[in-house]
Amino acid sequence: MFNLERNEPCWCGSGKKYKSCHIRQDEEKLMPYQKQGYPVPNKNLILNQKQIEGIEKSAKLTKSILDEVGKYIKEGISTLEINDLVHKLTIDAGAIPAPLNYRGFPKSCCTSINNVICHGIPSKKDILKDGDIINVDITSILDGYYADMSRMYMIGNVSDNAKKLIEVTKECLMAGIEAVKPYEPVSKIGDVINDIADKNGYGVVRALTGHGVGLKFHEEPNINHFRTNTKSMIMVPNMVFTIEPMINEGTYDCYVGDDNWTVYTKDGKLSAQWEHTILVTETGYKILTE
Repeated sequence: MFNLERNEPCWCGSGKKYKSCHIRQDEEKLMPYQKQGYPVPNKNLILNQKQIEGIEKSAKLTKSILDEVGKYIKEGISTLEINDLVHKLTIDAGAIPAPLNYRGFPKSCCTSINNVICHGIPSKKDILKDGDIINVDITSILDGYYADMSRMYMIGNVSDNAKKLIEVTKECLMAGIEAVKPYEPVSKIGDVINDIADKNGYGVVRALTGHGVGLKFHEEPNINHFRTNTKSMIMVPNMVFTIEPMINEGTYDCYVGDDNWTVYTKDGKLSAQWEHTILVTETGYKILTE
C-alpha cells in the first residue's frame, strides 16, 4: 500500500518495518477500495511525526496571526492595512507568508469582501464599511512547513442574511471535518457539506477545492466541498489537508476578475468561507489550526 516496500519503515513512525507494523491493517482496509478503482494516496502524502510536528507549529502560528488580525478589523480600515499587519506578524515570527509571489500573487494574504468568493487582492482602495463581511485567508511557512486557515469577519451592522450565510458556512466546515475518518473516501466531506447548503438554499462553489498542505502550499488530494459520484482518494492516517467550503447565497457559478485572481459570485450575491488545516488520525481527525 502507498507504494511502500515491505521492508521500509512504517509510515506511522513506530520505527518498525512496514511488514511488521501496519501492512496487514492497510491491506484489509484499503484493498476493497482499490479493487473498486478508488485512488490510494502516494507514500509522500503520508507524513512522519517530525513533519506533523512542524506543521502543527506552523498551524499554531497561523491561528495566532488571525487572532491578532481580528482585533484590528473594523469599519474604515483598508484591506491593504490588513495585509500589512499579516505580513509584519508573519515576518516577526520568523515565518514567510506563503501567498506572497505565489504564481504571481502580489500580497501576503487574501481579503475577500461580500460577493468575492476568494483570492481577493488587498488594496488601499478597498475600505471596509458598515455591513460588509470579509474573509481573511492566510498561509504561513514556518521552518519549511505550511499551514492554511481563513475566517469570516462582520463589519458593524451586518444584515440577517449575511449573518445566516456566515453561520451556515461555518456549520458546513465543522460538518465536513466531522466526516473525516481514516479509510473512507474524501468525497464524504463534500456530501455532508452539500446537504447543509441544499437545506438552506445556498450554492456550493465547485470551481475551487480544499487541498493537501504541509510540505507544499497545494498538493493532493483535492477536497471537493460538493456532492460528486467520482471515486475520490481514500483518507488514511497522517494525511494533512484543508477543508474550506465556499458557500454562496445564490448560485454556485463564479468568474475570475480582470486581475486574474479575484473570484466573484456570478450573480453578485454574497459568499462566505471558513477554513482549517486537518490531520487524519487513526481514529478520526485533529484540527491543527484550532
